[in-house]
Amino acid sequence: MPVDEICFLAEEKMEKALSVLKDEFRQIRTGRASPGLVENLKVNYHGAVTPLKHLANISTPDPQLIVIKPYDSSIISEIEKTILQSEVGITPNSDGKMIRLSVPPLNEERRKKIAAQLKNLAEETKVAFRNIRREANKHIDGEKKESLITEDEAESAKEEIMKIVHDNEKSLGEELAKKTEEVLTL
Repeated sequence: MPVDEICFLAEEKMEKALSVLKDEFRQIRTGRASPGLVENLKVNYHGAVTPLKHLANISTPDPQLIVIKPYDSSIISEIEKTILQSEVGITPNSDGKMIRLSVPPLNEERRKKIAAQLKNLAEETKVAFRNIRREANKHIDGEKKESLITEDEAESAKEEIMKIVHDNEKSLGEELAKKTEEVLTL
């Protein structure tokens, strides 16, 4: 496998890991209403498990309220059941046409726990970056061992992989800082 391709695949995998982290961050409650809290909940819609965002319009008319307007009002009870069974921790309020979720503000202790949870998720992503780097370096060493690339090309490729890791860790740090600040301040 060409060295450029090894670097490209490593970068692609790290970007995907970072994207997964961002999705997880969006689903964490911050004390402010956000469609991200519920949009990926899986609802049983006529036998098919479907993300809520495909079944309803989700809006936040004010910082403490999420409004869910299903395109098909016959699934309101199914949406309510899904929200109650989820880890969102908010009781849905329905009028038969839409569901309202009142997002209570978080207390200081809960905010600190969420900040610690964010840090743990970020650390797991860093571990994923390191595993991707290790895998890419193993490919590079294999190419060098088979004499498909020179020692200098191998070192250069490993430096490129390390640069990719540092760039993605920087982006991860920025995302973590932004989300932590969102959680700790209101």
